[in-house]
Amino acid sequence: MPTLKNEIDDFNIAVEDDSANSKEGIKKKPRRLVRRRRKGHAPSVDPVFLEKVRNESSLPKAYNFELSKSLDRIYKLKSSHVALQMPEGLLLYATVLADILKRCAPFLTQVSVLGDVTYGACCVDDLGAKALGASLLIHYGHSCLVPIQHTAIPCLYVFVELQIDVQHMVDCVCATIVSPQPLALLGTIQFRQGLIQAKTIFDDRGYKSKLPQVKPLSPGEVLGCTSPKDIEEEIVIFCADGRFHLESTLISNPQVLHFYRYDPYSKTLTKESYDHIMMKNLRIESIQKAATGSKFGIILGTLGRQGNPAILQRVRRLLKKHNKQTFVMLLSEISPSKLSLLPEIDVWIQIACPRLSVDWGHHFSAPVLSPYELHVALNECDFMSSYPMDFYSNNGGPWSNYSENNKNR
Repeated sequence: MPTLKNEIDDFNIAVEDDSANSKEGIKKKPRRLVRRRRKGHAPSVDPVFLEKVRNESSLPKAYNFELSKSLDRIYKLKSSHVALQMPEGLLLYATVLADILKRCAPFLTQVSVLGDVTYGACCVDDLGAKALGASLLIHYGHSCLVPIQHTAIPCLYVFVELQIDVQHMVDCVCATIVSPQPLALLGTIQFRQGLIQAKTIFDDRGYKSKLPQVKPLSPGEVLGCTSPKDIEEEIVIFCADGRFHLESTLISNPQVLHFYRYDPYSKTLTKESYDHIMMKNLRIESIQKAATGSKFGIILGTLGRQGNPAILQRVRRLLKKHNKQTFVMLLSEISPSKLSLLPEIDVWIQIACPRLSVDWGHHFSAPVLSPYELHVALNECDFMSSYPMDFYSNNGGPWSNYSENNKNR
């Protein structure tokens, strides 16, 4: 009985015979297929080989280091020298990542690991990587705060998203909040996918959940200095393994009645609070003291891209307008011991991390204000009832990075 394959073969033979007869017996040369590579397309690593190398490594399965995307960029740039930067919690995987990248990209001859402290994406050290001679910087663990078109060398952000037990988180919340109520779901960038999955489950159970967003961050994403404000829900569920990012939301939303933090590592749900009165009293005291000062030291943070020169120029203009004596000092780390070496300075303005003033300002011998607090001290704006956490918000005040006059870094 003839098969489909036999029929196709017979058809092909018949076509060849007809073609030969039509050319009066002249035998045609077999056509050679030439597959042309698309212009601009760079060859990448074999995914089977990459998976083999990944499985042989000691990288945890729950961490997504986006190796394929990283290698695609390395191949595209033909980088022979790559720099890796990551927070201390991921630093133990740096040499493993370097080994994987070198095995999968034979032309990659050098991988440098940047060992300076990395608090957030504001610390992206493209300038340091360029000084080392790297042609690509891969920054792990944070979202893209400094646009890649503004970095000194090409930069790739890898969020390192983690797989978490979403069902357990939802069950913990539902066991604590028995009757369905509106929820605001927030967390750090590592748990973004987990929050999206949790929202679907909460909605199915009758809890109207929302992922508040402050652009340019992702829905539900929070930074230590940037958080959604005016949250309408009375209950916030925050997914993170620490309090630093949570406190950003606590500070900017004193109207929210209940905050719960789910730790995906210990799998615990805890109720959280913040002493707004104490914080505001401490900051108002420093601001009032600064208002009478005459000698101002301006600190431009040099840890990665923390310091914004555009904000520095604005601060200098403000102080000049109010007839204050000023000088500028560059620092990568701000500590009480360093600033105490200059006791003649009445007030310090730090353009680095606003949380430094909020969390640690009262430990310094002289007031250490953020750019926002300087505006208050000089009567350029009022002290807000909801302390602003808008340092990287598109709708931040004139002291923020993405304010219209501060975008040109």
